[in-house]
Amino acid sequence: MHRPPYRVLVVDDELDFLETLVRRLEKRQVAAVGVTGGREALDKLSQHSVDVVVLDVRMPGMDGLEVLQEIKKRWPLVEVILLTGHASVESGLQGMELRAFDYVMKPCKLTELLPKIEQAYERKCLREKARQ
Repeated sequence: MHRPPYRVLVVDDELDFLETLVRRLEKRQVAAVGVTGGREALDKLSQHSVDVVVLDVRMPGMDGLEVLQEIKKRWPLVEVILLTGHASVESGLQGMELRAFDYVMKPCKLTELLPKIEQAYERKCLREKARQ
């Protein structure tokens, strides 16, 4: 099985969920790394090239929508998929207004998330080509 060309950053303050998701992505040969907070995510992005960020909306400190805005300001081509809890569909929609690629409900199935990551990566590639 060949490794997909994209790199994914998973941001979630629930450590069990974060580690499980990163492990499941890696099992599918996806280059994935996880961090537990918004500031860590921004640090990671400034040090490493990432194509798609899977970002929890509800986190202590800097919440997902704040992180999304900062990502779009500093790395406009990076695509972001928001993870929202069952009670926060409106935050997913708000994220779409802030230029998130899409959102999924937690807990999410990898079979639902993986195609969205691939579509987000394809959109990033198209946007990079358009800038050349």
